[in-house]
Amino acid sequence: MEQIDFGEYSRAGHFGHRKLTPRACVVDSKKHLRLFLSDALEDLGFITCECGQAGDLAGLLQSEQPDLIVLSVCVGGLNVGEILEAIVRRNFSGKVLVIGQPDSIMVKAVRQIGEEYGIAMLPSLPTPFGAASLRATVAELLPSEPAPSPAVDVAEALKAGWLELWYQQKINARTLMPGGAEALVRMRHPAWGVVPPAYFISDDKDPHFRALSEFVVGRAIEDWRYLLESQGPVDLSVNLPVTFFGNAEAVRDLCRAMPVHPAFSGLVIEIDSSEVIDHPELAVDAARRLRLHNIAIAIDNVGAEWPSLMELGHFPFAELKVDPKYINGCADNRLKQTVCRRIIELARDNDARAVALGIETRADYLAAHDMGFDLGQGQLFGKPVAVRKFARSRPQLAVAGTS
Repeated sequence: MEQIDFGEYSRAGHFGHRKLTPRACVVDSKKHLRLFLSDALEDLGFITCECGQAGDLAGLLQSEQPDLIVLSVCVGGLNVGEILEAIVRRNFSGKVLVIGQPDSIMVKAVRQIGEEYGIAMLPSLPTPFGAASLRATVAELLPSEPAPSPAVDVAEALKAGWLELWYQQKINARTLMPGGAEALVRMRHPAWGVVPPAYFISDDKDPHFRALSEFVVGRAIEDWRYLLESQGPVDLSVNLPVTFFGNAEAVRDLCRAMPVHPAFSGLVIEIDSSEVIDHPELAVDAARRLRLHNIAIAIDNVGAEWPSLMELGHFPFAELKVDPKYINGCADNRLKQTVCRRIIELARDNDARAVALGIETRADYLAAHDMGFDLGQGQLFGKPVAVRKFARSRPQLAVAGTS
């Protein structure tokens, strides 16, 4: 057997004193199964890639060394012998997970051959399986330490291309049909995997904050075009600081970036309520001018300070999004319901939509529905996911989430 030195491709298990985010390669002849398994592993924190045949795996192992290779032997179409041979020839030093019924002839044969080759085999994962059983099977590969704060600065992330947008579904609170999606920035760091913004976004005084804002807008428009082709038009919203609109050049670039397409119904920009209250003239002026360019402004995280919004002389805002702390547990809390109802009334008086943020239980959804919210958003209907996974999601998932 050919002996090849792949030391240059192996990677250390730690970055300094911190364990790296694990990488997994899913090998299956069926694309839909590869996508399903990749999504399940990404939910656990893996960085994944996919292979449809042994030749693809051999090429991948020349460029990188994953921690885990997942083989599904539930269906035919794979030459498992060639795959195991490729694993051995490339001096693979990670783990191999076989998915299938443990008592099946195929699973037993794969495990026996793998052990004879000296491959480190994890216990087989029987089908069907749930998230808990998958996590338990691969637990030894998962890092136990949280991401650092900050992991990396914005300038480096922008230059390296580590930033991306994830999307969380909004639903029509009355019909449970899709009502758009909010874009949330994430960093896919090569060492720590997917990092939430709390670890790398500072404040609007950061000299790179404008570049980050422009990235968010530009990527959202790119993703809108991708979603248009894959599932049809989707109404998108992004988050920007109110100070962004104090830069005339940045605002002009924002307006020019809007697609000239009959399916584009506009972009919603969300500004935190505290910023609107602190800079009312700038927020109102931006909202009035941007409406002419198919851009609407939403006020985010509205809570007990809602009366301050009544003092605005003009109200050109498209949405009022209620702070999640007034939605969580609102089904059994009259005080929270009172705040919600007042914000809904304010929205209706100004021809704006009222959005319930942070819906996590069926009871809170029913309460939000009864109070008259126009839109809902929260874990009950889906957590934020990368654009590829969001594009594959079905609109009916929102209905299933409340059953």
